[in-house]
Amino acid sequence: MNPAPAQEKTAPLELAELPNPDPSKPPAVITLADAIEQARKVDAHFQSAVTDAKLSHEDGTQARNAILPTVSYTSQALLTQGNGGRTTIGRFVTNDGVHVYRSWAVVHEDLSPANYLGTTYRQAKAAAAMASAKAEIAKRGLTVTVTKLYYGLAVAQRKYVTAQTAAQAARHFYEITQEQEAVGQVPHSDVLQAEIQYRQQEQLFEDAKLQMESARLDLAVVLFPTLSENFSIVDDMDSAVALPPFAEAQRMAGNKNPDLRMAMQALYQADLGVVAAKGAFLPSFFLDTDYGIEANAYALHSTNVEEQHAGVLPNLGYFITAGVNVPVWDWGTLRSKLRQAGFKREQAKAELSQTQRELLNALYSSYNESTVAHRAVDESRQTADLAAESLRLTDLRYKAGTSTALDVVVAQNTLTQARNAYNDAQVRYRMAVATLQTVTGSF
Repeated sequence: MNPAPAQEKTAPLELAELPNPDPSKPPAVITLADAIEQARKVDAHFQSAVTDAKLSHEDGTQARNAILPTVSYTSQALLTQGNGGRTTIGRFVTNDGVHVYRSWAVVHEDLSPANYLGTTYRQAKAAAAMASAKAEIAKRGLTVTVTKLYYGLAVAQRKYVTAQTAAQAARHFYEITQEQEAVGQVPHSDVLQAEIQYRQQEQLFEDAKLQMESARLDLAVVLFPTLSENFSIVDDMDSAVALPPFAEAQRMAGNKNPDLRMAMQALYQADLGVVAAKGAFLPSFFLDTDYGIEANAYALHSTNVEEQHAGVLPNLGYFITAGVNVPVWDWGTLRSKLRQAGFKREQAKAELSQTQRELLNALYSSYNESTVAHRAVDESRQTADLAAESLRLTDLRYKAGTSTALDVVVAQNTLTQARNAYNDAQVRYRMAVATLQTVTGSF
């Protein structure tokens, strides 16, 4: 019986792709470290967290400077309509003549309880530490996102190659069955089975191509301000970092976790809030020292026309103003604020305890997931090797006439699935490690 003619192969699938601005330029090779660094430059959420940390640092500088004395300078001319009489000449006259000139240097110090207790400055420093911890949280979260997209593209490329190899193997097997049917060695059902397998693998190959292009686009979105960059990545999934001992991971989580650090700073801020609320019951002081000229003549020396016998007198001089403000009665407002500060401190303690429990949960779960994922990599690698050997032996048996076409198809599908499972296991381990590092920091 003559074999049925093979149907025409459909034209290769063409997908819409982003334009390449310079086809002659080789693609930039990007490692995972490069991708993370590039994403930090363009990600708006991460940049917002970094900006908040910078702003909080400047708030700390301003709070520190508010404790220190300030120096200012002022110069005025107070010109009053005269009455034709003589003008008295003197210093520090406070507008007792038609011409009064002021030229002062002022040193001012505000000694409020918030200043001499240092609560405002310490609260600003704690806020800066919290903002820094938030920036670190955003940094680690962005690292996980980039890692997922980076290895998502890597595994998509591997699955593309696997699907291409499977499609080529299916076509080759299809051709073999046609040749053997032509000499009467196999029934037509084997040809049909091989053709079905071939068409299915072709469809899976096109799907794999689509997944690869989509993964490339997803990664480009977080790496580049424009999506027209020509780039390739380094597939380093076979050289994954090893897990540290659990005791070391636990130590790192206690020392380097930003969530825990942020909760501790929040409690510290709440404690300072109580100190500040108590300090509001204390007196506040102020001191102003003025040195310069307040005279009827803008000069260093002048003569008083009413006391000319005194001769030339200096116009330069100083005066000091010091004061104290003692809170006496405010209808219980200060005590209400003290109670509010206490409530906030209790809430901060509860949140710190909650954060510590969540940290332990995240540490144990992510470490165990990494351990299981690492074992899965080893197991799936061995499975893929066994599947490849099984397909080789099945092909030999089929050519010897001791196995069926269905056996070959099953072996081909098993190998494809095993290779994809191995790639998925490698990505799973990479993601588990990245998630663990959000708790422990880099290792």
